[in-house]
Amino acid sequence: MRGDSGPTAQRSMRSETRVLVVPAGCNGGYPSGAWKYWTEKGLVSGGLYDSHVGCRPYSIPPCEHHTNGSRPPCTGEGGETPDCVKRCEDGYSPSYKDDKHMGLTSYGVPRSEKEIMAEIYKNGPVEGAFTVYSDFLMYKSGVYQHVSGEEVGGHAIRILGWGVDKGTPYWLVANSWNTDWGENGFFRILRGEDHCGIESEVVAGIPN
Repeated sequence: MRGDSGPTAQRSMRSETRVLVVPAGCNGGYPSGAWKYWTEKGLVSGGLYDSHVGCRPYSIPPCEHHTNGSRPPCTGEGGETPDCVKRCEDGYSPSYKDDKHMGLTSYGVPRSEKEIMAEIYKNGPVEGAFTVYSDFLMYKSGVYQHVSGEEVGGHAIRILGWGVDKGTPYWLVANSWNTDWGENGFFRILRGEDHCGIESEVVAGIPN
């Protein structure tokens, strides 16, 4: 089930995912910092890499995460964060300043299955973070439940909705590892048991 929310809120939530690279990235960054940036500085529009859509399309070329596909393999955490260029692509209108979308407020959602479901239903997708284990990297389909493997690190994702598969409750989650991974870029994870911490660090916000 997907939350019933307006298109403006949905766009703002999606825009937020483009600035998840706060200091330290997957090595200790805080997703709430990206939401704070949205409320204090604002975000411009954008699109996929090389799409020339929006003010600032994504600037990092796509690569393959933990799967064999049509793109080159990702090189890990060693890459440099691109400079923040405060101007729109040539030929785009309005200006960078006028294209800004501001957040009214951002907040943490209580560590509660029902609270998270209510937030999604009312305002649309939320951001979460969870502990990644090596068996998650090999995920293909179904409802993920950690079984074995070492801890790899933390990972921020977007929780879109929820459902039940053969009696197993799950969260429907959008990953950032391109469409060759998982269920066309998405995955499902056990819901209601704070599995791998998926319900512990949920953040959301309201657009201005």
